[in-house]
Amino acid sequence: MSNNSRARRGRVSTTHGTIETPVFMPVGTCATVKAMTVEEMKTIGAEIILSNTYHLYLRPGHELIKKAGGLHKFMNWDRAILTDSGGFQVFSLDNLNKIAEDGVCFSSHIDGSKHFLTPEKSMEIQMDLGSDIAMAFDECTTYPADRQYTIDALERTTRWSKRCKEFHHHEYQGLFGIIQGGMYPELRKRSAEEIIAFDFDGYAIGGLSVGEPRDLMIEMLNETAPYLPYNKPRYIMGVGTPDYLIEGVRAGIDMFDCVLPTRLGRNGGVMSHNGYFTIRNAKYFDDFSPLDPECDCYVCQNYTRSYIRHLIKSNEILGFRLLTWHNLYFLIQLMENIRKSIDEDCFETYAHEFLKKYYKNLY
Repeated sequence: MSNNSRARRGRVSTTHGTIETPVFMPVGTCATVKAMTVEEMKTIGAEIILSNTYHLYLRPGHELIKKAGGLHKFMNWDRAILTDSGGFQVFSLDNLNKIAEDGVCFSSHIDGSKHFLTPEKSMEIQMDLGSDIAMAFDECTTYPADRQYTIDALERTTRWSKRCKEFHHHEYQGLFGIIQGGMYPELRKRSAEEIIAFDFDGYAIGGLSVGEPRDLMIEMLNETAPYLPYNKPRYIMGVGTPDYLIEGVRAGIDMFDCVLPTRLGRNGGVMSHNGYFTIRNAKYFDDFSPLDPECDCYVCQNYTRSYIRHLIKSNEILGFRLLTWHNLYFLIQLMENIRKSIDEDCFETYAHEFLKKYYKNLY
């Protein structure tokens, strides 16, 4: 624990290895981190990745993955995997879903076929996938959401969490509960108390970074985190910008995930120690420096901004791969530096200096 914040160091033990925290988890939605091989993911230091229950259920199907020996063997990844419950994807389908007490009826975004996802079905799928950490099925509230809708979603999440806990029976798979409550501090507290009562293996803060203003997100994060057990992993879902990672660590969060680094890479976006930039810009036409002079990743050691811009402008796959590689390495290295700063009791100093450079006039 740092003397100046709630930042903390920890370890999460799984069948497929021990994870040093705080940690950023790259997202491998469909059993692959887009544009990256598992060997490359190991090279950049990834200890755990996230895969998506909803997408793998629809294609290729959890039965096939179970037949293959589980998700680890199917994708040739021998380190830890966390699977989300599918709830966020189902609820984000808007007019394609219908919520009932038993679960959610939804239409596949692939072929329009009808499906019914219940807490028990989510547990069945995740157990068949064989991930190291499964997530309880919850109702993710939208933003903005009125108080009564938020209460209804909170209460349903509590009931579904109980059903998940009672049904889950995988010997080597941890199960995390999810805290809801929208943007209402008293509802966040209530949700935390109700979900913690089920004694899950860890706890996630859901329903943040869903379109709310930055200050409100940080307020709700700091309102919720203190209620979570000190001796169990704390996870905030869908957060990946450097400032949110640092604010999360400052609040005492251990685990993070986001599609941001891979999505930026596919769109020409670059994370660097001197801030975010777009490689497509004309100023990089004859810039023969690395993407980030302070980065020691494979991409920065071997390729120039000029060359990568050429690849992106030419719509060459290699360009998107190289940007994805660098962005993932950047965030994984950021978390390693954060861990080191906590160990050395200088997290706040490190965070201030990093944010001042990355966001320039904002800090």
